[in-house]
Amino acid sequence: MKTGIIGLPQVGKTSLFKILTKAQLAPAHVNPREAHIGVAKVPDDRLDRLAALYNPRKLVHASVEYVDVAAMPTHASKAEAKAGAGLSDAIVANIRQVDAIAHVVRAFDDPAIPHVGEINPLRDIQNVDFDLMVSDLGQMEKRLERLRKDLKKQKTPELEKEFELLQRCQAFLERERPLREMEMTPEDKKRVRGFMFLSEKAILHVLNIGESVELGRELEQAVGKFNLREVTARRNTGASAICGKVEAELAEMSDADAAEFLASYGMGESGLTRLIRKTYELLGLISFFTVGEDECRAWTIENGTKAVNAAGVIHTDLEHHFIRAEVMHWDQLLEAGSEANARARGTLRLEGKEYVVKDGDVMHIRHSG
Repeated sequence: MKTGIIGLPQVGKTSLFKILTKAQLAPAHVNPREAHIGVAKVPDDRLDRLAALYNPRKLVHASVEYVDVAAMPTHASKAEAKAGAGLSDAIVANIRQVDAIAHVVRAFDDPAIPHVGEINPLRDIQNVDFDLMVSDLGQMEKRLERLRKDLKKQKTPELEKEFELLQRCQAFLERERPLREMEMTPEDKKRVRGFMFLSEKAILHVLNIGESVELGRELEQAVGKFNLREVTARRNTGASAICGKVEAELAEMSDADAAEFLASYGMGESGLTRLIRKTYELLGLISFFTVGEDECRAWTIENGTKAVNAAGVIHTDLEHHFIRAEVMHWDQLLEAGSEANARARGTLRLEGKEYVVKDGDVMHIRHSG
């Protein structure tokens, strides 16, 4: 999974990228116009607890690839954005390549960090979304112009369907609604996939709030405080909150010190853990586990994936030669204390190809390969 981190200048976007990926970007080497790529480990307490049971030689968490995209432009008005002062080709190219967008939004007040106008997360969200839509409209208008010419030469059912769909998309965007909110059939989605429209991508708005003594409560209430309830109720849209300053301190601590530090703020987990989990939820992703003395590993799949296809994520041969899957839920395995005990209790069961894998399942694949 690849997630693009975007945001206006001075919102803490690159700082979040460095905290997530542990990337060592010295200020002298950070070019605000370039994208940076890094990989973040997906925290998963379930996998850690399973590893404590097996003490494996290798522990492999799921991972997310993050792309720190150059800062989005600021505009005095929507007219200025429409007039051509929109996204650069480099920004557009980088966002097109990601599966989801994490939009970092400034919600902290710090006189030492410049900011144009008042702190207004809702306004900034609307402005960034507008830029994404304007970019898509420009691409769409060019394609529609080409389709009109092609349809004059020869009408085909495929060209007519594409033309009709893009006209609907264009009308949707002209009402200033991003494509991620538009109802599309699987056939429609397949038809527009190649365009990689920016506003079609699922988006998680990440509020970067200021430090406070009641940070845990502030993080929980941030979405409502900044009037984002209506925004997060939309299709393929979510919101989470972090405190970049606190997360930067946590990144330098041991697990034990971090837990104590979080507790002092009334927090049970870091904002980054919640951010990654929210991204999974937004994209409809879940994790299943394979465990043993050699390795304990988390695997990422789409919610609704069948056992035979999940086996293919581990290795294509397992999908081709799939017979059965031994399945138990992670907490049932921990409660039993061993697979032998889980089998005796009946919580370890055999499932066939059509079994739909659940989040947190532990699986052993039986195969004929």
